[in-house]
Amino acid sequence: QHTGNWPGKTVANAQGKYRYQDSNFILVDIPGTYSLMANSEEEEIARDFICFGEPDATVVVADATCLERNLNLVLQTMEISGRVILCVNLLDEAKKKRIRIDLGRLSQKLGIPVVGTSARSGKGLNRLMDAVKAVTEHPAQEQPLQITYPEEIERAVALLEPALREALDGKLNARWAALKLLDGDETLLHSLNRYLKRDILS
Repeated sequence: QHTGNWPGKTVANAQGKYRYQDSNFILVDIPGTYSLMANSEEEEIARDFICFGEPDATVVVADATCLERNLNLVLQTMEISGRVILCVNLLDEAKKKRIRIDLGRLSQKLGIPVVGTSARSGKGLNRLMDAVKAVTEHPAQEQPLQITYPEEIERAVALLEPALREALDGKLNARWAALKLLDGDETLLHSLNRYLKRDILS
């Protein structure tokens, strides 16, 4: 494992490597957060890595005892990337509280792999690694749920999306970028300009 700070930030950055079924993987532990709205340094780092770090897959780890709190982050991540896996951890603690989660139904609703784990005992970790391997090798098989917004927002997105798709050259989900720019997210605009090394609005 390698630890340090994110460039220009005071937030810790941890990376590790593992080998599974003859494939090598690098894990990047991005800051824990409940949102990608970039209202804090941690949220901005997490968002920018998912957007510009070119991850082959993004695993969102959720707490089974309070799953609803984490679903907002899951949906936000799905809007950025089609390569998302939901890991519902602490199933052992949820069982003690008589909380039952239908993982198959949740996967069907979200359109992404959902894997239950109890990390302390190691239960479910092989299934999680299977899911990561499958998504990295066959990303086109996933069809994440697409959030539909009110009609006036969808019309504005439809106007912006073609120009953004051309400007971004496939490097980022143009629909999501359009939604964030309509939301007035200046931090994303700065990150886009820095990543693309040009002003995308010029």
